[in-house]
Amino acid sequence: MSHPAESFDTVFRQRAPVLALAPMQDVTDLPFLRLMADRGGADLYFTEYFRIHTTAQLERHTMRSITENPTGRPIIAQLIGNDPPSLARAARELQQYPVAGIDLNLGCPAPVVYRKCAGGGLLREPALVDKILGTLREAVSIRFSVKTRVGFDDPAVFETFLGIFAKHGLDLLTVHGRTVLEMYRPKVHHDRIAQAVQAMRCPVLANGGVDSPATAVEALRRTGARGLMIGRGAIRNPWLFGQIRSALNGEPPVLPTGREVLAYVRVLWETTSPDRLIPAKQVQKLKKYLNFIGEGVEPTGQFLHAMRRVATEADLFRLCGEHLDHDRPLSLEGARGMEAFLLAGRDSS
Repeated sequence: MSHPAESFDTVFRQRAPVLALAPMQDVTDLPFLRLMADRGGADLYFTEYFRIHTTAQLERHTMRSITENPTGRPIIAQLIGNDPPSLARAARELQQYPVAGIDLNLGCPAPVVYRKCAGGGLLREPALVDKILGTLREAVSIRFSVKTRVGFDDPAVFETFLGIFAKHGLDLLTVHGRTVLEMYRPKVHHDRIAQAVQAMRCPVLANGGVDSPATAVEALRRTGARGLMIGRGAIRNPWLFGQIRSALNGEPPVLPTGREVLAYVRVLWETTSPDRLIPAKQVQKLKKYLNFIGEGVEPTGQFLHAMRRVATEADLFRLCGEHLDHDRPLSLEGARGMEAFLLAGRDSS
């Protein structure tokens, strides 16, 4: 494989819109990256965030996504924190491994994160963001990127942050078109993403609200972005990247059947199971994925309601079989947000 920086550049030299899998904490781990790559996959991947503070060590399980990257595509290491020297130390250490770039998280909307002035919480502190970016830009000799929201509670501040981002010569900017407090409510400020496209010299990826080929095409049309970053929509529908490519080529997307989705759920169980499996804990872990998938399985919410109440593997797959053991195609599009998941302290993009 070529040098990671060359791989990054190759991705952005392609004419087609770049499709990236969003970093999602406790979701986009090594097994999930492998699962996504096996179903068409993204052009570019990001790790779960490394939590960085004065005494932090790089999490071993997240490092495996870099050292054992199963995708055949470049992967960028994401950092979250608010201490400039510690972030610089972590960035220098990560550059000793095959990463295509270093990314700073300025968008996580989980209250447990932003209340500590990290992730999206930093969007209340433009001076500190300026300092962090300056420190990281000096420490990072490979590609350097930022994933941000358009503000903490008011998108009007976004222009200020665009000036800061431009000042530090980013190589890539990903913009989730909602504020931190808007979390995952339906409205996406595409106009703010378009504003970033006009203001930045680097490529901009649009993030937020993409859960189908149609919404992907619309987001690209409305923003002029160089590509898309997709999170929850890809959990719900791991075939989504391929479907978007088909739509962009004027071809009808291939929809999975119920049984193919059922097989996906079974693979999720198998690939995310630890060596020392505790069935009750694994049921809870799979529910984390099914919270997303369920929106596309059955639109009334009955599946999600029942799924959240099962306690055993047998009952979980019995329920999945009742809804998915068929050959009808499923679009897997979803409409409801996942704020309850976020309020429990997990990040999702």
